[in-house]
Amino acid sequence: MQSPGKSLKEALLCAQSEERLTVGVYESAKIMTEDPDSVSFCVLAMDEEFECDIALQIHFTLIQSFCFDNDISIVRVSDMQRLVEIVGDKAEQFEDAHCVLITNPADGSWEDPALEKLHLFCEESRHLNDWVPEISLPER
Repeated sequence: MQSPGKSLKEALLCAQSEERLTVGVYESAKIMTEDPDSVSFCVLAMDEEFECDIALQIHFTLIQSFCFDNDISIVRVSDMQRLVEIVGDKAEQFEDAHCVLITNPADGSWEDPALEKLHLFCEESRHLNDWVPEISLPER
């Protein structure tokens, strides 16, 4: 199996090309509230700001709880800048990439091998009591 980081990068790029990415804590919370069944995968990105931002820590706790309650696979990454490089583009940089959701396609007819590997990785991690595993994103 390829590294979880490489699978995450591939899944993010695939979802982005199909317009199935939601970036931002508030935007993600809105989708989770309005249509939780549409959410397939959640990425929480931590940076230096996370340690000092109590509100962000509370949002993370609520998002994690929501994901657990709705059987949504969830991972953490520690390099938010690298995540922004993957999901952003030169014309549009995301100010709040602390939470990124991958949603299911509208027609329901799709398979993403990278995302399937990530779901398996998350399931294996849960068996080891690592409920929100941390993944390192690959360099360019």
